[in-house]
Amino acid sequence: MTDNQQPLEENQLIAERKQKLAQLGESRPQAFPNTFKREHLAGDLQAEYGDLEKEAIADLNIQISVAGRVMRRGGPFVGLRDSSGRIQFYMPKALQKTSQDWQLLDIGDIVGVTGKLSKSGKGELYVEVAAEADMTILTKSLRPLPDKFHGLADQELKYRQRYVDLITSDETRRTFEVRAGIINGIRRYLSDRGFMEVETPMLQVIPGGATARPFMTHHNAMDIDMYLRIAPELYLKRLVVGGFEKVFEINRNFRNEGVSTRHNPEFTMLEWYQAYADYHQLMDLTEDMLRTLAQDVLGTTELHYQGEAFDLGQPFERLSMFDAILKYNPNLTASDIDSREAAATVATKLSIEVAAGWGLGRIQTEIFEATVEERLKGPVFITAYPAEISPLARRNDDNPEVTDRFEFFLGGREIANGFSELNDPIDQAARFRAQVEEKDAGDDEAMFYDEDYITALEYGMPPTAGEGIGIDRLAMYFTDSPSIKDVILFPHMKPRSTGE
Repeated sequence: MTDNQQPLEENQLIAERKQKLAQLGESRPQAFPNTFKREHLAGDLQAEYGDLEKEAIADLNIQISVAGRVMRRGGPFVGLRDSSGRIQFYMPKALQKTSQDWQLLDIGDIVGVTGKLSKSGKGELYVEVAAEADMTILTKSLRPLPDKFHGLADQELKYRQRYVDLITSDETRRTFEVRAGIINGIRRYLSDRGFMEVETPMLQVIPGGATARPFMTHHNAMDIDMYLRIAPELYLKRLVVGGFEKVFEINRNFRNEGVSTRHNPEFTMLEWYQAYADYHQLMDLTEDMLRTLAQDVLGTTELHYQGEAFDLGQPFERLSMFDAILKYNPNLTASDIDSREAAATVATKLSIEVAAGWGLGRIQTEIFEATVEERLKGPVFITAYPAEISPLARRNDDNPEVTDRFEFFLGGREIANGFSELNDPIDQAARFRAQVEEKDAGDDEAMFYDEDYITALEYGMPPTAGEGIGIDRLAMYFTDSPSIKDVILFPHMKPRSTGE
């Protein structure tokens, strides 16, 4: 079959189904009725009666009412699927000859079925239809579903038409059930430990809380430019100033960056903040939370991702950025990266273009990202990030050149970022000014100066630790999904041209 023939055949099938829909509309008051009352779910029926013998189910004489989408047809047996699972119904030959709904039925239609629960000789539950009115087409599917064995073969089409992908792929449905389990589990975990879930603005006058290029929009009534938030951090810390000592938000963030297997312009983050805690306590909490999530959602602490195994049940490694560079670059010594001149020489050999305004910390970070990050199979916490690239983190008491900050890595990818918060308003104002200078020098991702946030800090924020975890990337590892698009229901796609 050529590409030109496929649309013609599909259009013919659509036309035939539209004709069937017209016949339904002519024979009853509503072509799309909404009077059927479903009383049972397939999954519940399978759980309660699936293990009973055929004779035992017959003796119970249970009348049930189910509804779902037609996924297969085999003689008098039709397979249905609802949100909970699958079940069949059986239409006797005598009724097949007189039931208009049966004669107009196609795979993909949504039907309601009432009858006696039975079990076939193959051990499958089904609903035995006893009268024409006991099977009703509730929604006529005008488009044919993809091949039942392969579903949507085109990966791009799976993303663009997620609704079809969900209909035809149990694997895709399972992915998003696991994702929902992760989010629900996080809510339970944090709520059980006294954290309060809050909501902060998504439209902001000043985008802050991260170094990223924002999306801009315009508020017509106020006649001001606004930004979609890149992070909720500064608002959540305002709440800590206000006296909410344990807060979290599962939020949508927007960053005007490239699209890849790891990046989507719109993504989901968990951020939480705890007063009177430090980054060590956050690492402990993170380790326990991830271990608990894996056990509760997957039933095991061992994750299998793209051929590799990661055991969250074992203690997580903790390593400073400086030590990580030396560990994964055995040809280097401490003296090679402990001064700006020496580190710049190493960076240049790695084809890293060192900007004139970069300090030692920025250069070390570039070396780390180029030579270490992807090799951090983990689970591992990398600590002691340079203050130069951590404008919101508290400086370390023993070494003010680094901060009390960590990033959590799994499989060579950053999953979480946390630190003891900077609560010194004078230091924070100075770091904001340094960020503004970088922005003026051409860095689109540098932070703005947020005067109101400085004002909040001047009222006093208690010692606090905060963290963000990328839900999308975490879901990738929990579901063995190679691309971030696989775990986002509707990932951003470039619009197709009119002719496609």
